[in-house]
Amino acid sequence: MARRADRPVHPLPWDLVRQGGSGESARAPIAQHDHPRVPHRDAGRLGSEATRPVTPATPFPGDPPITPALVRDHNLTAAEYHRIEAMLGRAPTFAELGVFSALWSEHCSYKHSKPVLRTFPTTGPQVVQGPGENAGVLRLPDGWAVAFKIESHNHPSAVEPYQGAATGVGGILRDVFTMGARPVAVLNSLRFGPLDAARNRYLFAGVVRGVGDYGNCVGVPTLGGEVDFGASYGGNPLVNAMCVGLLKEKDLITAAAHGVGNVLLVVGSSTGRDGIHGAAFASEELTHESERRRPQVQVGDPFTEKLLLEASLELIASGHIVAIQDMGAAGLTSSSAEMAAKGGVGVEIDLSLVPTREPGMTPYEILLSESQERMLVVAKADRVLQVQAIATKWELAATPIGRVTDDGMYRARWGSQVVVEIPGRPLIDDCPVYTPDAREDEAIAQLRAARPAPGSPLPAPDEVLLTLLDHPPVASKRWVYEQYDSTVQASTVIGPGGDAGVILVRGADFGIAVTVDCNSRYVLLDPYEGGKATVAEAARNVACTGARPLGITDCLNFGSPERPAVFHQFKEACRGIADACRALDTPVTGGNVSFYNESPGGAVDPTPVVGMIGLLTRADRAVPSHARAVGDAVLVLGHTRAELGGSQLWEALYGFTGGEPPRVDLAAERRLVDYLVAGAERGLFRSAHDCSQGGLGVALAEVAIGGPYDETGFGLEIDLTAYGLGLAAVELLFSESQGRAVITCPPDRAAAVAALARELGVPTQRIGAVGVRGGVVRLGLRDAQLAHPVDRLRQVYFTAIPRRMGD
Repeated sequence: MARRADRPVHPLPWDLVRQGGSGESARAPIAQHDHPRVPHRDAGRLGSEATRPVTPATPFPGDPPITPALVRDHNLTAAEYHRIEAMLGRAPTFAELGVFSALWSEHCSYKHSKPVLRTFPTTGPQVVQGPGENAGVLRLPDGWAVAFKIESHNHPSAVEPYQGAATGVGGILRDVFTMGARPVAVLNSLRFGPLDAARNRYLFAGVVRGVGDYGNCVGVPTLGGEVDFGASYGGNPLVNAMCVGLLKEKDLITAAAHGVGNVLLVVGSSTGRDGIHGAAFASEELTHESERRRPQVQVGDPFTEKLLLEASLELIASGHIVAIQDMGAAGLTSSSAEMAAKGGVGVEIDLSLVPTREPGMTPYEILLSESQERMLVVAKADRVLQVQAIATKWELAATPIGRVTDDGMYRARWGSQVVVEIPGRPLIDDCPVYTPDAREDEAIAQLRAARPAPGSPLPAPDEVLLTLLDHPPVASKRWVYEQYDSTVQASTVIGPGGDAGVILVRGADFGIAVTVDCNSRYVLLDPYEGGKATVAEAARNVACTGARPLGITDCLNFGSPERPAVFHQFKEACRGIADACRALDTPVTGGNVSFYNESPGGAVDPTPVVGMIGLLTRADRAVPSHARAVGDAVLVLGHTRAELGGSQLWEALYGFTGGEPPRVDLAAERRLVDYLVAGAERGLFRSAHDCSQGGLGVALAEVAIGGPYDETGFGLEIDLTAYGLGLAAVELLFSESQGRAVITCPPDRAAAVAALARELGVPTQRIGAVGVRGGVVRLGLRDAQLAHPVDRLRQVYFTAIPRRMGD
């Protein structure tokens, strides 16, 4: 990696260091203040100490006057502004208004979602760190732990897809390595409008390129994900990024600042004007005017990110720092204020010391900039030079900008002028919390009762299967993940294209399985069942590899919570997620809420994405999703019912999303997960594949088609005449009943497979065998026979998206 001589270490202000040998600074020392500590109060309540006047901050030269219009431009209501005045005992400065606008935005404060999020199960023996930190952490064997988190970068990607997606990856990487974990995998969940529209193709291509370029440059494998397409995402694509990292549990570090007199340093890139108001932008609906927000989209530098990653991990291991925080949404404002609040201390920073890359930046701009690849660290007061030495080793600046105080105040200066003076705890804890009305839209109830309008006769099952394999939501996403490096770090056991990715833990026998999932059609039609189905599918995907599900992170993408129909969807989907997590023993370790995903065309379909981690006790026994040997027995697990509501069949054939989505039996899902894990641990299965979108017909086709880089697939000889009695052929093949999987096993293990199924109460039926490589996939039905050469299925499946993208 080329050296960067343009990254000097900033001069060290003498007043920030308690050791000899530091150079003098022309800056005035940061003065002492005598404010009493502000006590912790319940969220949403103002105590007497918060209403008394505090030391006035003064406007910076050139700041605009505070007017009702300016307050509205900062996405603050009149009631919220009066609350601010009561807290300060005066009118805020322009810089303070910016601070409140950022920290009280939906993106940072969760002011509409907090009461609902508290209903999630968040504890368990496997949980090391639950919600409230940069990432959740789960316990693994031998002193290891896994840190993981998913977040959205939806609005930035809608106006600048490449940088929006790239910086989304960069931000989630930083959330994980600030915990002391080395990132080992990135995943993503992406939603776009139909690919027949040129703008949707432009957004899709730009986002995929941004995700791939950033992850590839940093050297973290992109291990998988999901991509879906639907009309509701045409005006508001969704870009959710997940990162997974490994650490020794004893090396975990948090973002809580402590130690009065300890020093705050900015490590990494200099600060520019990119990303200002990014948190507020993420908390409003997209409109035709959103294109003007393009300058507020952050610009990423993955090579600096790699340096910052290595420097941060070395700083954490060195013992020279006590806390570290990514400067993500709301930049320096959120990182410094949240670190102080978590530690129950105050902070004082001098904004004139922050390295900038653009001339004339004001305190307001420096506080709210979301320039990328920056960290805020709290160094022990006598270790600042050592911190700077490590940063210099990695060709990064490490600039002291402030210190921890004991007065509980959040204070920002410009030299000797105070521009922000806010009680720290109320700033974070006293943001108003709203409980919006929740009411189902009558149109959704009507849609749930509807069926596709009669039209032309239903095509034959063999034609329907080809239609589904060519349908972008079902078709292979190889066009996407072949742009990603999925094997860098040489720990990938199962890469993209299967049910879940699997990573080996270096120096150990075990591994972790990771997946992201959501079926937004189900959530639209029945948010509660859809929430359950999302968690259940993620658990099946992880279990199909042989891994025991451990916990989840979530990214909850919805429209405006101020609309009763949307908030009903949110509440009910969260209720379904919570119930499923309790049933499957997968606590929620954190995540992200992304509201206001709306455009002039309306809200996106409710899309609560779940990222799940599973533990694979023997990584060398990881089970792939496709057939591997001629003659293997093929078995279907679970019951198939006449459940076509919300199905890909109805959407692909009729353009219709409606009906009752499949019901989820959580007890049956738990038994299936237990069975898949136990069978894999005993070495019974050759492959295992979740049966979900497109139903049994698509699942069998995918088992035959094989892995994305196999030269050929396998034929199948399947007899379904004794399976699913009472179902029509279209229901048998394309119903999306939950709690199902397809497995293959050597014939001499079929009896053991069936015995284990009886023991654990999982319905199992042997339906055929794996044929020869490059053979024919034959599905025998009671009144028809479906037959396609596997090469034909592969051609349709793998070319559906490239053909639409013009490749």
